[in-house]
Amino acid sequence: MMIVKKFYFLCLLIPFNKIIAQQVDQAIPVTSAVPFLRIPVDARSAGMADIGIATSPDNNSDYHNPAKFAFIENDYGFSVNYSPWLRQLVDDIHLISAGGYYKINSMQTIATSLRYFSLGKIDFTDALGNPIGNYNPNELAFDFHHARKMSKKFSLGISLRYVYSNLTGGIQQATSGGGSSAGHAAAGDISMFYTTPVKLKSMKSRINWGLNLSNIGNKMNYTSASVGDYLPANFGTGVGYELDIDKYNSVNFNFEINKLMVPSPRSEKMNGDTTVPDYKEMGTVSSIFSSWGDAPGGLSEELKEYILQVGLEYWYNKQFAVRTGYFYETDAKGGRNFLTAGLGIKYNSFALNFSYLIPTSATRNPLDNTMRVSLVFNFNKEKSEKPATETSPKATETEPKTGETIFKTEPIKASPLPTEDKTVTPSEEKAPEPKADEPK
Repeated sequence: MMIVKKFYFLCLLIPFNKIIAQQVDQAIPVTSAVPFLRIPVDARSAGMADIGIATSPDNNSDYHNPAKFAFIENDYGFSVNYSPWLRQLVDDIHLISAGGYYKINSMQTIATSLRYFSLGKIDFTDALGNPIGNYNPNELAFDFHHARKMSKKFSLGISLRYVYSNLTGGIQQATSGGGSSAGHAAAGDISMFYTTPVKLKSMKSRINWGLNLSNIGNKMNYTSASVGDYLPANFGTGVGYELDIDKYNSVNFNFEINKLMVPSPRSEKMNGDTTVPDYKEMGTVSSIFSSWGDAPGGLSEELKEYILQVGLEYWYNKQFAVRTGYFYETDAKGGRNFLTAGLGIKYNSFALNFSYLIPTSATRNPLDNTMRVSLVFNFNKEKSEKPATETSPKATETEPKTGETIFKTEPIKASPLPTEDKTVTPSEEKAPEPKADEPK
């Protein structure tokens, strides 16, 4: 049997959002594989309690709601995000992400992103405590997104995701004669976004709504004998209200609800393999539907699986932002309760965001008192404005040439018009001007 010498590795094998010291009211926390897929990657949303489903579109919409990309203002851009992990215990665990988007036209946008989670160096021992190797566990996810406007106010998003997880590096277990291997999975997201302006006296305002069904895919397997663990499929929806108070001041209010679409753990072993709990034998689709009403404690416990978040964002002159938010999760399902604060600076095509997490409960969070950072870049295509018709300048140039011919005959205009009745005196006949007219 392999024994992990470092305590924090146990915390990483168990989903961070479900680590609880004591179960309350006999409730059972919901667990899943690769929980890093549910860790927010950008500092802007982190400053508002991890909210992002119905906020205004930005470079990191890929994590929260890819459908928002269809309404993003700029033509293309990219971002880089960094989040330390368990920083109060170790300094070699972190989550890094990078992504970019490109607006094909006014109706559709494509985007891609990469998340990499390094779990630090782990020392492995056998049952007797003898070292058998060390490894740096890591996980990653590569995404591709496509967002398209279905109307002036509504858009849909489709995402494809490849997930890789290697927790042991294939180190062999001496007692079983076998070892674990890297896990692979494919998943997808379905997202929606709706935005509409609202009249409010002389101030401009807008209401946003978003929905994202994320991480819907096959189970993650680490051994050939394992039935696999569910991906952290998630249901998320939120509303946002943007208000431009005046030319320089604007504020955004946001509210969000999230729920894991993963079956609640049960001990029954009546179906199929009697060594495997029945809830783990379900397929992906059946597990998602059953997750809405399978809590052992009935409806009251099922409602405890919902996570509530509120966030506020203030902008001055669209250049300086201040953010805050509150995250609430019941003690029975994890007990993560914390405040967040954030700052943002934007200058031309560049933006820099910071966030900080302040715990408000006894339950420890891997991001307690941790600062996260995001770099954001946005650009627009260079539009070459051509004249309406390329032949128009040439036509203008030919007109003066015709005019020049007319002006060259101007001396003829000095002669009396045919309709004029003018008597020519003898003195005028001797004048040079009338003689110049005689040939005509």
